[in-house]
Amino acid sequence: MYALADCNNFYVSCERVFDPAIRDRPVVVLSNNDGCVVARSQEAKDLGIGMGQPAFECRNVFRRHRFAVLSSNYTLYEDMSNRVFQVLQQLSPAVEAYSIDEAFVDLHGFDGRDIIEHARRIRRLVLQWTGIPISIGIGATRTLAKIGNRLAKQDRTGPGVARVPQHDDGRRAALATVDVGDVWGIGRRWGRRLRSEGVSTALHLAEADTTWIRDAFSIVALRTVLELQGKVCIEMDDMPSTRRSIIRSRSFGRPVRNWIDMSEAIAMHTTRAGEKLRAEGLVAAMISVFMHTNLYNEHEPRYANSASTELVPWTSDTPSLIRSALRLGRSIWRDGYRYKKAGIRLTELTTGPIQQYLFDEFDHARSARTMDVLDRINTRMGADTIHYAASGIRRGWQMRQNRRSPRYTTRWDELMRARA
Repeated sequence: MYALADCNNFYVSCERVFDPAIRDRPVVVLSNNDGCVVARSQEAKDLGIGMGQPAFECRNVFRRHRFAVLSSNYTLYEDMSNRVFQVLQQLSPAVEAYSIDEAFVDLHGFDGRDIIEHARRIRRLVLQWTGIPISIGIGATRTLAKIGNRLAKQDRTGPGVARVPQHDDGRRAALATVDVGDVWGIGRRWGRRLRSEGVSTALHLAEADTTWIRDAFSIVALRTVLELQGKVCIEMDDMPSTRRSIIRSRSFGRPVRNWIDMSEAIAMHTTRAGEKLRAEGLVAAMISVFMHTNLYNEHEPRYANSASTELVPWTSDTPSLIRSALRLGRSIWRDGYRYKKAGIRLTELTTGPIQQYLFDEFDHARSARTMDVLDRINTRMGADTIHYAASGIRRGWQMRQNRRSPRYTTRWDELMRARA
């Protein structure tokens, strides 16, 4: 048996942990540069605020209903995500993070009533130890666990735990309530096509002809059908344990018009990507840099370009990554444009020892020690406590976050203050 633990309205829940004043108010979290709504409390959803809706369209609603409107605080959300996953790992034999707010939990060894009780205990302790409410769906396969989670969330007054029954009648009844487009792995495009063929619910999909599904769609869709039937086709370790790429990019808070600002942005993105690379024990063999103007503004000159190069030797050393990234960025930079966004991409990622070359004079051991010390300091004292001069100091180009809450859990200078 599998469970899917999914944090409820995760970004909003993180904000409410540290600000009780907004727990009973509608809350929205905005995207980079405070442009669009990327997270909503249940109260905001009930008032008709849509996901991805531009913030300026909602100003009157925000004002009328006393919304708490916040900028994204990704540092806080990532740290709270790690805390939730740590609790799950203490309570379960195997946990696989699926996204920042979702994880699959292996429940093999539990049967019947014990499964429900264990799931409720997980939910209770995650809330007690982190302050984050979660919903848990249980099923014989990962796809059925996803459906169970959807059912748990639909019942707002329920216990927050739902199980798709193993017996045929119960499973069929549960699947009949789920739209085919809401099935994990199907999505909107396949959902529209399936509906046109008369397949409108998860139950219809589970009972569809498997040969037709395989030939008309793909082997992935076939696995989904079999999983809906209760046959495990996606194991806990089927998802690749090593990521294929690391991408770091942001829109600028204001248009960038000079190379100095652009180079600082590239260096900062490269620094963050290098930190993530080392945190996962990886090295990269390829780096790419990209930049572009506002491609939708017809009243200004438009430009977009990218460049890539091999990293020889493969590396996770931040200074080496920055040097390569800046060379690439300079090669595609063109004066006279108002740049909206830039970023870097690390690919050809691998684990294991760094490939050595005959005339390689780089001191890899020293680099590893240096990077380890820097990472430890920045993890303990806060990001950018020690940073590379190439990434700038003032960084006037950074994205707007005028409504960001403090990074309570990762910055000493932003800890909560108690007054007595």
